[in-house]
Amino acid sequence: MSDRDMSTDHLPESVGGAGHGTLTKEAAADDPFQDPGLPAYRPRVTDIDPKAAKRAERQVALLFLIAIAGLIASMVCFTVVPNTKVGTFTGLGTLNMNNLALGLCLGFAFLALGGGAIHWARTLMTDVDLVQERHPMESDTAFKAEAVSEWKKGVADSGFAKYPLIRRSLLTAMLVLPLPAVWLLRDLGPMPKDKLRHTLWSEGQKLVNPNTKQPLKAEDITVGTLALANPEVLYSPAEKEEFIDQLAKAAVLVVRLPQEALKGSAAQKKKQWDWSVDGIMAFSKICTHVGCPVALYEQQTHHMLCPCHQSTFDLSDNGRVIFGPAARSLPQLHIRVDPDGNLVAASDFQEPVGPSYWERG
Repeated sequence: MSDRDMSTDHLPESVGGAGHGTLTKEAAADDPFQDPGLPAYRPRVTDIDPKAAKRAERQVALLFLIAIAGLIASMVCFTVVPNTKVGTFTGLGTLNMNNLALGLCLGFAFLALGGGAIHWARTLMTDVDLVQERHPMESDTAFKAEAVSEWKKGVADSGFAKYPLIRRSLLTAMLVLPLPAVWLLRDLGPMPKDKLRHTLWSEGQKLVNPNTKQPLKAEDITVGTLALANPEVLYSPAEKEEFIDQLAKAAVLVVRLPQEALKGSAAQKKKQWDWSVDGIMAFSKICTHVGCPVALYEQQTHHMLCPCHQSTFDLSDNGRVIFGPAARSLPQLHIRVDPDGNLVAASDFQEPVGPSYWERG
């Protein structure tokens, strides 16, 4: 077949329309940029050598198995390697070992999975070049039937049914693939009964000023004063590694209210007063909406505002929500005074602090 025949036989008598000109076979023959056609097909080694095909199959399966091992290793590292373990590497600085191990395992897993798919496509799947002419966007029944036929042909050409080792290892890798996501989702938060329901506050824990690290005394808190406090044990070496986690639950606000300012029923007012020291009251600093720190105090109304979403709590009415999206009052901490005049907790919070979660019971 001549170059002219190769470049023009596939053309219709005329191409184009009104306003676009007309391209005929004769004009195409004079076109210096002629269609060279498809190059001759050159079979791969795996197409003609069954041993090479089998070797490629084993290589692909090995890569899929490496991906499975990497996915499982990522879950093991996420669970076993401490999140606070930090290593220093030359040129990389300080790295969190948990993040490093998790990233390396997942990286190798995805690299092996992608490499296996590429190697499969390049060595075992059909690689014959095909030309598909453009067709109208509208799909008819015949086209759909043809698409289904092509899909089945593609499955057959891929060797998915022909190479069971690849098929099984790939399916196993795909089944294991979602597990790291499930593993990570489980760690979005602690289970309520073991961590969210309890804080570091306990009987006798001193209220410590986080700025001076000195215990708060009853004589330091006057009407209209707002003070911050944390449990004394928070600053012990044993709690140093979990400082932020514990602080997010144990931080309290300390205010002093006159007894006549209290609201609510007689029983509510009595409880709020009994849990105070001559009107000195401690409330959780953690907003019950999404956990932001509340800190904007209006001493005339005794209202406490959360700056994130404007939830407003009335400290003179048991920390009741009077505005905003928060659904629960700020929990009050039962406090008393020790013989040295220091403010101390009488117990832990009687209800979970912070954002609401599923049924609290």
